[in-house]
Amino acid sequence: MFGGLTGLTDPKGTDWGERMLNTVASQTIRHLFTKSESVEVSVRCFPSSKLLQGSIDSFKMSGRGLMIRRDFAVEEMSFETDAVAIDFSSVLSGKLKLKQPTQAVAQVVLSEAGINQAFGAELVTKRLDNLSLPQLTELSGGNPVSFKDVQVELLPENRLKIIAKADFNNGELIPIIMTVTIGIQKRRRVSFQNPEIDLITVSEEQKDSSKTLGLILAEILDNMVDLDRFDLDGVKMRLNRLETEGKNLIFSGYAEIERIPQTG
Repeated sequence: MFGGLTGLTDPKGTDWGERMLNTVASQTIRHLFTKSESVEVSVRCFPSSKLLQGSIDSFKMSGRGLMIRRDFAVEEMSFETDAVAIDFSSVLSGKLKLKQPTQAVAQVVLSEAGINQAFGAELVTKRLDNLSLPQLTELSGGNPVSFKDVQVELLPENRLKIIAKADFNNGELIPIIMTVTIGIQKRRRVSFQNPEIDLITVSEEQKDSSKTLGLILAEILDNMVDLDRFDLDGVKMRLNRLETEGKNLIFSGYAEIERIPQTG
């Protein structure tokens, strides 16, 4: 086996050990997602004899149609590392383990449809349902308030249009329509700033309530989207930039990889 790792190549010149490492890495990465449309992994190591010391030159991954934790759809995800030290014995057993932490340049693309799907996930709805907030006591008569049917529309220049309903659990639904600017705080949190409440289609008797509820919802969202809550085990994402582009929201940054997680 070791002889093959250091010398055997296929007709295209791809080293056997490199191909084996690509296969193991692909299987490992696929297991991180509930489902995936495609996952492509490319591991480079030249000369291949460096594999015996667990040294590889680069590790690239690109995926499409990914699902994380059954509810969070990712249109595209890619990352690329520099040189990486791995445990070569783990490759022989069909696994991939790092000898030391590494970093990777990363990009994540979310679609408008995927974002709206995420607002139906339990991890999100539990932070929007049955809220007992002091600033809502007068409006709700002491009843808990739930924000429901949240829909997001991506707009140019990092703006979002948000449509929702506030439920006072008394049969009354208050419509909320607003636009916000999204940005990055501390490289890990998506901020929702400068909310502008649209009251044009709201009935006169509900305008004050709609404005108050819209500002409260914006504040809740501003404190909710923290990447540390969504991290895979052993992997932390950090953001440098985000931008809206058509019906996609694109994040770019880097991943701190302490170890390769076994499941997503």
